[in-house]
Amino acid sequence: MQKFDVLIVGAGMVGLTLALALRKTSQLKIAMVDTLAVPELDENIDVRVSAINVASKNIFANLGVWSALENSRVQDYQHMHVWDKAGLGKLDFSAKDSASFPSEDNLGWIIENKVIRHALWQQAELDEDIHFFTDNKLASISQGDSEVFATFATDSATHNSASNSSSTPTAPIIAKLVVGADGANSWVRQQMNMAMIFKDYDHHAIVATVECPQGHNNTAWQVFLPTGPLAFLPLRSAQSASSTAGIADPVNNLCSIVYSTSPDDAKRLIALDATEFAKELTAASDGKLGDITLKSERFTYPLTMRLAQDFVKDRVVLIGDAAHTIHPLAGQGVNLGLLDAAALAQTLTAKLNEHDDNHAELVNTSDLKAFSRWRKSEATEMITAMAGIKQAFAPQQSPVKLIRGVGMNILNNFAPAKNRLIAQALGIKADLPALAYQKDAL
Repeated sequence: MQKFDVLIVGAGMVGLTLALALRKTSQLKIAMVDTLAVPELDENIDVRVSAINVASKNIFANLGVWSALENSRVQDYQHMHVWDKAGLGKLDFSAKDSASFPSEDNLGWIIENKVIRHALWQQAELDEDIHFFTDNKLASISQGDSEVFATFATDSATHNSASNSSSTPTAPIIAKLVVGADGANSWVRQQMNMAMIFKDYDHHAIVATVECPQGHNNTAWQVFLPTGPLAFLPLRSAQSASSTAGIADPVNNLCSIVYSTSPDDAKRLIALDATEFAKELTAASDGKLGDITLKSERFTYPLTMRLAQDFVKDRVVLIGDAAHTIHPLAGQGVNLGLLDAAALAQTLTAKLNEHDDNHAELVNTSDLKAFSRWRKSEATEMITAMAGIKQAFAPQQSPVKLIRGVGMNILNNFAPAKNRLIAQALGIKADLPALAYQKDAL
């Protein structure tokens, strides 16, 4: 039997961020269970990327991992260009126009998921009180009055070496709290019968890496097509990441695409050969990035809105995709999850008595309910916003398209409204966890 304060199921970006955040402000002993191998970094660019906003960057900086990310592959962008394929509307955003956060030079950063997870994992390995269990999956969770009991399955998975990995990964774990950070199909959520609201977006997403001869120009591009949005997110290649400082980087022509479209259209697009698929991307983007070339495999997956009815059940908490999933058209999913992690760490450690070695105050029912309301409210707000944007750009009759285009152009020239949208994109809002602010403000 092994005892811990917190058991985190899922050592992805959100779970690892929670572990580091808990350890930053407490002496809690953490167990992390995940059999998914931490990726080794090579020159192959991951097609799965995340758009990191300023709030998330601050979290990484305050946890000591931002410098490692910057030394790997991080692509900043200062501009966003959004346009309506079916109309005349367009929106242009620039970091220099932000009145909400004038000290920030960027609107955000595009980073491969494997790069983020690798940096977080390496940082967590340095902490002797974060223990990894990578040999076996969990088999069951049961709650007692003051603890949670978790057992492992008996079948072995491939072992991932980690400096703090337990020598007896199959031994049961006792913890005061279990956190499900194990993704959209959360095993923890299912095990605890935590109810979920869901809705099919009737969209499939296609992700891939492409080359754009016109260059991405440190810009995130998004066109709203009749079937759904197509985003071109600027990428930093392995060559550009290793470029000599002070020398202009010639390699700025890679983008990650997120193409959200109807299931039938996604099936058609995936069936095309690489050349024909690239031609469709060039036409869809009005040639603004040049004649596009496909540089990776294509992957597709269905898009579903999910929202847990409650993020907390007794001594079990859900965060990240285990608690909510949203449409990727605004790229805010991972940022929501990272804020969940920072908020939960803040909630759990705010009232800990440094002289209480048993951490008896760790699980406070009223505090956990407040956390659930806090994070569910923000997730609901984001889900509602994404649904509104998706509906606004659904195929419409000509008069509606005209009004939509006029509205976009008016908004594009109305500074107060644009500044508010820029602040939303940056993640700058009221009631952020302390870790989401700049280090100087902590």
